[in-house]
Amino acid sequence: METTIEQESLRYCLYARKSTESDEKQAMSIESQVKEMLELASREHLKVTDIKRESHSAKAVGERPIFNQMVEEIKIGKFNAILTWHPDRISRNAGELGIIVDFLDQKRLHEIRTYGQKFTNNPSEKFLLMILGAQGKLENDNKAVNVKRGLRARCEMGLWPAPAPTGYLNEKRTDRKGYVVLDPLRAPVIKQMFEKVAYEKWSGRKVFRWLREIGFTSINGNPLWLSNVYRILACSFYYGEYQYPLKSGNWYKGIHTPIITKELYDTVQSQLTNENEFKYASKEFAFTQLMKCGHCDSGVTAQEKYKKLKDGSTVKYIYYGCTRSKNLHCKEGYLREEELILQLIQIIDRISLDELGLRKKLKEEVDRYHKFQGILGAEKQRVQLMDIDMKNYAKYILKEGNLFEKRELLSHLKERIIFKEKLITLA
Repeated sequence: METTIEQESLRYCLYARKSTESDEKQAMSIESQVKEMLELASREHLKVTDIKRESHSAKAVGERPIFNQMVEEIKIGKFNAILTWHPDRISRNAGELGIIVDFLDQKRLHEIRTYGQKFTNNPSEKFLLMILGAQGKLENDNKAVNVKRGLRARCEMGLWPAPAPTGYLNEKRTDRKGYVVLDPLRAPVIKQMFEKVAYEKWSGRKVFRWLREIGFTSINGNPLWLSNVYRILACSFYYGEYQYPLKSGNWYKGIHTPIITKELYDTVQSQLTNENEFKYASKEFAFTQLMKCGHCDSGVTAQEKYKKLKDGSTVKYIYYGCTRSKNLHCKEGYLREEELILQLIQIIDRISLDELGLRKKLKEEVDRYHKFQGILGAEKQRVQLMDIDMKNYAKYILKEGNLFEKRELLSHLKERIIFKEKLITLA
């Protein structure tokens, strides 16, 4: 027979969690749960030491910060009882339900009180608690299956099961859910985007700049970024077909009005493929992926410039500057790679070697050298890591290393490299 604890020594945590249903479908809102349970505590003379409110979903384990906080406080003995509206408020997944049941087994929890039930460290009561918790999980699982089935059915009807793409508007009528109509302000611009790429051979970046110049924005008033432009130009929805979910292989014929033809779409894809082949065949530069513009937070690009000398020879220079992807009018200038490397070397002098991640890399190189000596049977000349001036080694990589060695070296920096006013700093 389990021993009971005196009512006066029970310290309750009132835990209220919002339902996953929409507001109008919730049986009890958070505040009404709190109100009802406080009235119950008053009638039953229960000592409530804290009230916790949470609106996070209980479907996945460990994703509710308030629940996690309550668990930790139970472990240190701040509470030894829980007051909640229903067992499914505590948890609707097996992992967190298991935590609560374990607390009952360990006598860290002596009681869980709901509006109409009480659960203690009693086999029958714990079994009922697990059944009610499992019922909540079953409801969640069934709901997920039903939602996916409903979305699939909607797609099979040619309806769109998500927010309308730029150029379309969702129907607001509740009996027209999934229907989209042309956006009279944005649909013509979307069509022009495809036409400019197909017929005028514009690049995605040139389309992006044009959209910024004409002040084009999404329905939320936000300007499109370059990635949005390429996403639109690759979207088949605009000629009437779509894949849902994305990359699922499930294609559907929409009943919405197309903005472009399939022929125009195919022409654009061909043009973009040529653009990407040129882009990926172009030269890579050592430091472009490691820096951000300090003025507009755009990336940093590089370009080669050739200068013909008086003796007839040609010399090549590499210049780094802002891509202007987030601000077409950014005033940041360009810096030669040699000057950039000199500034990076100065940064190397000011930071610890451990930050560069060099010790491990150099140890691997020294070990490889010793192993190679052993294979050849050569007289071993032991190289100690302490014999190597690692800062000079880092500077050597910046000056003489290949593209990947330079990137690897600087990728170990814990701070971002900022390019501003032709100066390199760490943020």
